[in-house]
Amino acid sequence: MPSVLASCPPVLSCAAAQALESDLFGGDEAREWAAMKHAGAAVAAGIVEDLREIGGLRAGVRLLVLVGKGHNGGDALIAAGELLQRFPDARADIVFVFGPRGLRPLAVRAWRELAQSARERVGTLSPSEVGRQGAAYAVALDGVFGFQFRPPIAPEVAALLQAVNALPIALRAAVDLPSADLFQADFTYATGSVKQPLLGSEAAGRVRYLDLGFFRGGAAADASDRVLTGALLDPLRRFRPMRSDKRTYGHVFLLGGSRSFPGAILMSAHAAIRSGAGLVTAFVPESVAAAFAARLPEVIWVGWPETPGGGLALEGEHLWRERLERADAAVIGPGLGREPETLALAQSLVASATVPVAIDADALQPEIVRARRGLAPRVVTPHAGELARIAGAADLRTFAEETGLTVVAKGPVTRICAGGPVYHSFFGGPVLARGGSGDLLAGMIGTQLAQPWDDPLLAAARAVVWHGLAADALARAEGAVAVETTRLLDYLGAVLR
Repeated sequence: MPSVLASCPPVLSCAAAQALESDLFGGDEAREWAAMKHAGAAVAAGIVEDLREIGGLRAGVRLLVLVGKGHNGGDALIAAGELLQRFPDARADIVFVFGPRGLRPLAVRAWRELAQSARERVGTLSPSEVGRQGAAYAVALDGVFGFQFRPPIAPEVAALLQAVNALPIALRAAVDLPSADLFQADFTYATGSVKQPLLGSEAAGRVRYLDLGFFRGGAAADASDRVLTGALLDPLRRFRPMRSDKRTYGHVFLLGGSRSFPGAILMSAHAAIRSGAGLVTAFVPESVAAAFAARLPEVIWVGWPETPGGGLALEGEHLWRERLERADAAVIGPGLGREPETLALAQSLVASATVPVAIDADALQPEIVRARRGLAPRVVTPHAGELARIAGAADLRTFAEETGLTVVAKGPVTRICAGGPVYHSFFGGPVLARGGSGDLLAGMIGTQLAQPWDDPLLAAARAVVWHGLAADALARAEGAVAVETTRLLDYLGAVLR
């Protein structure tokens, strides 16, 4: 496993998370308090950032804070204190779900600190009063149960969580885990480590991993699931070497487009250029090549003979083969269409590939992704429906192991696997739920495959993280609704700084 990916934090079972924290803190209350302060501040900062997507916190807002007995309750109280400091006219209603006398020592300390720092802006509610006061809350913080929760849940606590779910709240934030998987979170802020129950949880909403430094001594070597972080982009944040030219940064070949879907390959080309490729050559139907050259003159556009239906014809294969020695990586599929002749062409090109190739969109057919005569790495980029088509009943890891593919399984949480650990990207969000976002990712993967990383898994992971971080930045700057897909490209540079 490449060392840079080996450093990605593991996803832990609840038992492993408990053992990790016992080892880190050793019962030392001072260390536990420092970690709680760090966690609470990180949760508050995450909430502020994520609220930007819907316009941020407005004047005079109220917070609802659900506090359990232990550390999750303490984290929530500290986060509430941080938010009240940032927004001096905000108020908080605190609900001690098991009563204030049930608090453990560090949660008591967090409550006392909050009460002293914002005495006149903090009140308490009993669980039965929640929802009866007519208060409108901007944020609800769920700090009731942590990873040590064991069912069953008391009926009155379940009723409280369901009552909160019914309230009109702008952002529902769960600390570490949504309580009993009943609290319906918009965001779950995983403090220190991501716990296994978050994977696939419908109640968790979007997951944000908050790095508290738990893995600075090294991540678990045998983790079957890991979390991708923004640190993967660090090599892209450095100065480029002075003695370099366009060939230093890779030559990407793109093949796709059709009369029915001309725009997809244009978006992939834009993304390849904007994500740092030195050269991009795009093979497209000859009827659109001139128009695309006017739109994006940085790309070398090669017009390809067309089928009667407007797809790429087999007779143009020589155009690819006579230039292939110039390529460092290839992307095949965006806007390709499903004409049999065009798919036969794609199968031939994938089978004979001599450079790493990303297979996307309509090229994601079982006979194409499994076509192979050489050792060139292959990356496939399916969404859930496409993955079912090419993998059948096999799960992600098994499919990757059996085929030798690097699989980028796109979804609300994008998962990447080359047969070992599954890497999870929690970046991005519903702003990506629009046509063309996958075409941008395909172009970015092509550019990363053309770089000298010498590892298709790392190249794919780097592109996925960059794409997701740019999507987050776009949503926070412009919202997730009234934007164009290609606006994501305008934030690629910002997230590197």
